[in-house]
Amino acid sequence: MAAPMKTMVLRGCASSSSVVRSCSRATFSTLPARPMPLSSMLPLAARATSIASTARFFSRTPLQHNAAAAAAPSTAALDWNSFFQLRVKRRRIQMVFSLASGVLGGGAGAVALSSGAADSLIGMVPLDPFVTLGIATLCAGGLGWLIGPILGSQVFYLLNRRYKTQMLQKESEFLTRVKKHRSDPTQSSTSNPVPDYYGEKISSVAGYRRWLKDQRAFNRKKNANFV
Repeated sequence: MAAPMKTMVLRGCASSSSVVRSCSRATFSTLPARPMPLSSMLPLAARATSIASTARFFSRTPLQHNAAAAAAPSTAALDWNSFFQLRVKRRRIQMVFSLASGVLGGGAGAVALSSGAADSLIGMVPLDPFVTLGIATLCAGGLGWLIGPILGSQVFYLLNRRYKTQMLQKESEFLTRVKKHRSDPTQSSTSNPVPDYYGEKISSVAGYRRWLKDQRAFNRKKNANFV
């Protein structure tokens, strides 16, 4: 019985070797399989969505937004209409400070004079003391009125410091234009006065063009009267 068992075992080994030989293209490796990359497993649309969301995130980064916001005022150009509007605003602030400083200066002068701080000076003036006190009070108020525009300009440029350099440049150019195109005041008269000699009433580009027309009209009228 041992011989038939041995024959069956030998037949099984032969059949298994024949199976292996018939599958000669099959290769076996003991190395572990390399995992596939995750990016190749994502669909193309999902990858595009991910890239777009990343770009939006970086474009909305607070640091970049703050940097752009900080750089915008410094690079903002000041046009002529905006310059004239700021000029009118500055004049109004100067007027307010002139009124306030004039009142304060006059009040401070009156208090100082009423306390007898300038009795020796008042005694040197050959006028009635009340008249002298009134004149001195008016002088103190006038001094405060003159100081007001200086204080108002400083406050205005402090509030609009990002436009200070551009305003000073345009102010110089504007005054140069006014000096160049304004009429000769020596030829003026009561019937033909010089229209806005210093250009203080100009508040826009259209106002500047109207001012030029007024200067030309003054010159035509002056030449007509001369002839």
